[in-house]
Amino acid sequence: MPLQAVALMGATGTGKSALAMRLAAATDRCVIACDSMQVYQGLDIGTAKPSLAEQQQVRHAVVDCVTVEQTWNAQLWADMARQVIQQENERGNIPLIVGGTGMYLQALCQGFAQIPAVDEAVRFRLEQQCLDHGIQYLYKQLQAVDVQTAQRLQPNDSQRILRALSVFEGTGITLSAWHQRQQQEQMQAEKSLNCPVFVLEVPREDLRARLAARFTQMMDLGWLEECIWLQAQQLEDTHPVMRAVGYRQLLNHLQREAQKEMVGDSQDNLQGDYSLEQAVTDGITATRRYAKRQNTWFRNQTKDAVRGDTSSLEVVIQQQLSAAQSRI
Repeated sequence: MPLQAVALMGATGTGKSALAMRLAAATDRCVIACDSMQVYQGLDIGTAKPSLAEQQQVRHAVVDCVTVEQTWNAQLWADMARQVIQQENERGNIPLIVGGTGMYLQALCQGFAQIPAVDEAVRFRLEQQCLDHGIQYLYKQLQAVDVQTAQRLQPNDSQRILRALSVFEGTGITLSAWHQRQQQEQMQAEKSLNCPVFVLEVPREDLRARLAARFTQMMDLGWLEECIWLQAQQLEDTHPVMRAVGYRQLLNHLQREAQKEMVGDSQDNLQGDYSLEQAVTDGITATRRYAKRQNTWFRNQTKDAVRGDTSSLEVVIQQQLSAAQSRI
């Protein structure tokens, strides 16, 4: 029998966590956090991580998995989430997956045969060949090694031809073979997991107001102090947590303040001032844009999901959980 779970997804600030707490509080149901930032220890306020009191009331999984020095990805999350689902099913429980990181859920439900990043040296060499001999020269190379991909591409589609050849030369596997792997993983994942998806939606203007109020509340709870701690960890700027929405703007403010202390407070040096007030304003704007991208992703990638507001979804999710419970 396939593993059984139910997923409650949606953009940041829509109220997923509160709804999940109500759905799980009355039973010994586990909530699996589907969030790319809540896995990091120490990032509690800015990630809206469930509080200690909430974690005592309802069991939560896949939170606080790694330190900020480490990195996390969709495959790691999917592997851990699958283990939790299996353990819960063996106990006779149906876990509730809750979050806004759609790619993580996709990795769990559809597989994740991710094509490796292309070697820059390989890409550069192929680009030089294109400049020297023309795109037709590279297209003939592609026809020789990957007929399927060549047939679906236009002979003058330089970007995709370069991509296909770069993948083959960098991995030794054709792009069409990678796509076949992805399809096979998706079929296998769908057979091994039954996970209906529900997407919580909030009217746009209501969500905008919620996000602004929540950002301010997080600041009151000590988000800036959390960012000061994160800054002290001296992570690379390319680390995912350093680029997270909200954190990035507050860290930029702290960095600017540190620079001012080093060079002094002359009028010239203050021209690039980035106040805390401006950081908060920019953080709210960035959060709203992030929520918009999340909504777009869920509309395009979860077309079979049931969508609705809190009151309508609470009833149908509870019914789905009960139905799944009867199958194990």
